[in-house]
Amino acid sequence: MFEKIVIANRGEIALRILRACRELGIKTVAVYSEADRDLKHVRLADEAVCIGPAASAHSYLNIPAIISAAEVTDAQAIHPGYGFLSENADFSEKVSQSGFVFIGPKPETIRMMGDKISAKKAMQAAGIPCVPGNGDPLGDDDETNLKMAREIGFPVIIKAAGGGGGRGMRTVHTEAALISSINLTKGEAGTAFGNSTVYMEKFLEDPRHIEFQVLADSHGNAIHLGERDCSMQRRHQKVVEEAPAPGITDEQRKQMGERCALACREIGYLGAGTFEFLYEKGQFFFIEMNTRVQVEHPVTEMITGFDIVKEQLRIAAGLPLSVTQDQITFTGHAIECRLNAEDPKNFMPSPGTIDQFHMPGGPGIRCETHIYNGYKVPPYYDSMIGKLIAHGEDRASAIARMKTALSEMVIDGIKTNIPLQQSIMADSAFADGGQNIHYLEKKLGIH
Repeated sequence: MFEKIVIANRGEIALRILRACRELGIKTVAVYSEADRDLKHVRLADEAVCIGPAASAHSYLNIPAIISAAEVTDAQAIHPGYGFLSENADFSEKVSQSGFVFIGPKPETIRMMGDKISAKKAMQAAGIPCVPGNGDPLGDDDETNLKMAREIGFPVIIKAAGGGGGRGMRTVHTEAALISSINLTKGEAGTAFGNSTVYMEKFLEDPRHIEFQVLADSHGNAIHLGERDCSMQRRHQKVVEEAPAPGITDEQRKQMGERCALACREIGYLGAGTFEFLYEKGQFFFIEMNTRVQVEHPVTEMITGFDIVKEQLRIAAGLPLSVTQDQITFTGHAIECRLNAEDPKNFMPSPGTIDQFHMPGGPGIRCETHIYNGYKVPPYYDSMIGKLIAHGEDRASAIARMKTALSEMVIDGIKTNIPLQQSIMADSAFADGGQNIHYLEKKLGIH
């Protein structure tokens, strides 16, 4: 096992990694921007290194500064968390070239799965069902593109090959709008991702977002930890996640989970990852793979009793998986509410000082957050300040516990989305389960 690692992230995930390291007896190095010197994990880490000013481009995205921090502290490995550089193949490569271990997949795997076209082809080869559409890059011949759209059937969706996080996508409902939509998406993709390649797929009109958690080691072993439902979304950003997904049968879970684990073995995957699917009319359609730990990993941990972050560290150290597939069991139901420093009505970020913070408790409640009384939420980064997770013997129990926990939570001094989360938990359609990815936006009146 490693003696010391660098945590190349901030906020709640950095604190989560630090806690896993402490359990395993690993010393930690926190890297932080000038705006983040008061973060909880910076105070708790064995060592801390400032890597630049507030702007992410000059700190958390500054590859030479992070690698230098590992060098001066004699660390052995770097954990990227999620976001920032976690799915940057160049970073993974440079970490390895500098003599450190990147706690995540190999750079070639990150590159393959980061490009939606190559990812889709790899999944088709591994027997994973994909959304209708051949996944080839769209050329400049308008007639060829129109013919393809007719064969797939309208509506179609134009996607950027290098996109992600809900960006670089445009839905097209008519032939008349197709060509201009392709050109617009190409232009936006080139600007946003440095890659103007786009492709076309069938647009599923009533899907849910369901994902499978996988883990794979360097000894040829791969397992799945079941699925999560992440259909409560606003502008393609997840708001509420839960496990297991309502309405998914044991047979479906076993079949798709085993396919995902097999795909991991076939592409030589290493570490924790997530296969994301659109699910409609009983069918799964692959959309992308996240080659990192997910924000929503706690709901899977709650129903399996399995520590995903500790397993990431074990795998990166060269150890085999600590469990086999038949040792994984699923107990009860878990729901996660993302907590954001934002206006719950217009979603504008709400940075500022937290005057009072009270964390809820009780059976089955878990709170992952880096905030504390007097902490100043900076305006420079993502607005998420924590996650509240509730576990119960069944879905109704988990919702009831979440309602209680949300009512107990106090975050004064800034605006948060707690009222939005309370309205979701009180919503009768959400209580029924199985709502599609458009449900929350319709509920909020967003079109």
